[in-house]
Amino acid sequence: MNTIPALLDHLVLATPDLAATVGDFARRTGVTPAPGGVHVGLGTRNHLVSLGGTRYLEIIGPDPEQVTPGQPRPFDVDQLAAPRVLTWAISPPDLDAAVAAARAAGYDPGHIHPMSRRRPDGTLLEWRLTDGDTAHPSGLVPFLIDWGSSPHPTAADLPATPLLALSASAPDPDEIRPLLSAVGTSLELASGPVGFSFTVDTPRGPVTFEPPPAAV
Repeated sequence: MNTIPALLDHLVLATPDLAATVGDFARRTGVTPAPGGVHVGLGTRNHLVSLGGTRYLEIIGPDPEQVTPGQPRPFDVDQLAAPRVLTWAISPPDLDAAVAAARAAGYDPGHIHPMSRRRPDGTLLEWRLTDGDTAHPSGLVPFLIDWGSSPHPTAADLPATPLLALSASAPDPDEIRPLLSAVGTSLELASGPVGFSFTVDTPRGPVTFEPPPAAV
């Protein structure tokens, strides 16, 4: 059985069609993801599912109610051919100290910047996260997030599909493992194309989400 990575905050399931992906998740699991909120000016919105405790799944895609932004949408959702888990986030006890420690260990997770969104009930969520060109391009090394005094997304009584397992593959797992250690976490890795797999417990039994087939 796979272990759950230390400090896991959330998985990012990006999609070019948010409504279709939310519907597919509901069909497969029997659990309908809840509306999360709108990323104003970025052209995206999300739906959320609790993965147990303070862990959750973020399903993010284009927001048809926003005008097309003047820059690429987050996670390049417009360029995706199919839904896929692109990356994940961890929440260290001290974000600034964790970034400093990672840099001292030889990996720069990127600069820290603030973001925010409003839940459908009007509650403002504010957080800080790492982002930048220095982050590993595979998405296998998590970005770091700090919710500060803001309510955590899982505090909204989300529908739940507890996470049973999380794993990933990479062409060279030995390249990734030291970077995971530098940010204070780990991830079960196998050799193969870059991709994540995760299994959740549902009313219909365990359901596994695999990476989409590679383009040929």
